[in-house]
Amino acid sequence: MSKTLRRVAIIGGVRIPFCRSGTLYADLSNLDMMTAALSGLVDRFNLKGAHVDEVVGGAVVTHAKDWNLAREAVLSTTLAPSTPGITMMQACGTSLQAAMGIAAKIAAGQIESGIAVGSDTTSDPPIVFSKKFARRMTEMASKKTVMERFKVFSGFRPGELVPQPPQTSEPRTGLSMGQHCELMAKKWEIPRVEQDELAYESHKHAAEAYVSGYMDDLVVPCAGVFRDNNIREDISLDKLATLKTAFDKSDTATLTAANSTPLTDGAAAVLLASEEWAAEHGLPIQAYLVDAQHIGNDFVSGDGLLMAPTIAVSKLLDRNGLTLQDFDFYEIHEAFAAQVLATLKAWEDPEYCKNVLGKDAPLGSIDRTKLNVKGSSIAVGHPFAATGARIMANLAKLLDQNGGRGLISVCTAGGMGVAAILESPKAKAMDVAA
Repeated sequence: MSKTLRRVAIIGGVRIPFCRSGTLYADLSNLDMMTAALSGLVDRFNLKGAHVDEVVGGAVVTHAKDWNLAREAVLSTTLAPSTPGITMMQACGTSLQAAMGIAAKIAAGQIESGIAVGSDTTSDPPIVFSKKFARRMTEMASKKTVMERFKVFSGFRPGELVPQPPQTSEPRTGLSMGQHCELMAKKWEIPRVEQDELAYESHKHAAEAYVSGYMDDLVVPCAGVFRDNNIREDISLDKLATLKTAFDKSDTATLTAANSTPLTDGAAAVLLASEEWAAEHGLPIQAYLVDAQHIGNDFVSGDGLLMAPTIAVSKLLDRNGLTLQDFDFYEIHEAFAAQVLATLKAWEDPEYCKNVLGKDAPLGSIDRTKLNVKGSSIAVGHPFAATGARIMANLAKLLDQNGGRGLISVCTAGGMGVAAILESPKAKAMDVAA
């Protein structure tokens, strides 16, 4: 028997301050940070001892010991032990994808509440040895006598002990994300000056968000840290122009460390629920998660590693009968300034919209004053799995304060894009009245 889908409420979210890798969180693990974010959420919404139907999320850079990170984080908080944890990963879209899964179950009536969470640290990467040495260690564990164990190391060479750090390149291409984005910048003719201007605006908006007090209930302290340590209040366009390129040293290169996201440690969490659950717990609703979409593209054949969100957004607009201009806020994850600008340019390009999106006309341009109005990943940082929850919590608060409708667009490694539409309760009420 079919059921009417229920509306999915976003109660709100919190995160710990994001810090550049190798700095203030150098001694913290993914579990430490995820626990801190979850605990902050529990405190903010008075969930001590409460059962939440699901906590879903994970990390991108993990150790083998992080076998069920979400559940271990739950058990490290004051949430009821009956709260299950599900660990998953979709690169930079992890916590937004987690929210999508939770929302689908709430809409279908399977669960009443859920928390989407993400954590990442590149200060604590898994360092492994060669496969040959790993096989020796596995075999040794099965041996019973000293002599049998000794024989396992027959033919051993010191080179087997050379550590193999995590790879940041795409397995299918051997190129890093920055190198892929350089290719996108060249294809879409994105000049360096425009990238630097976007990075400048990101820092200025993020700094103002702290000064105004906007961030007070979105960020909870962790390990004695109270705010992101990547934001540069004194950023200068002149200074940005002097920086060397980071991923390509040719004369045509445009990406620098300043107009790209830094490697970052941090965690974020967002609480979703049915309207009934929110009412029972006396929790106001900040926004509704209306719909979401994810998709991949053929980046290996040249589609652009970080261009899949253009497709996800297009499909999302079609399904909801909306245009690209029907939004009051746009939250486009700033993996790189060039990636954001290439996305905007693609939506304006008739050929791309026809050949890739199947449109008779371009999606068009957006009002840039509505884009990332509180800063985004270039300024605050990008702990991979945490970014989706950070963006959702921020947009929900913006809609709670201002009303209207917001669009989320997140690119991920592996040539994937995740997008979502949020609406304020005020916008929903207006739709019902109409």
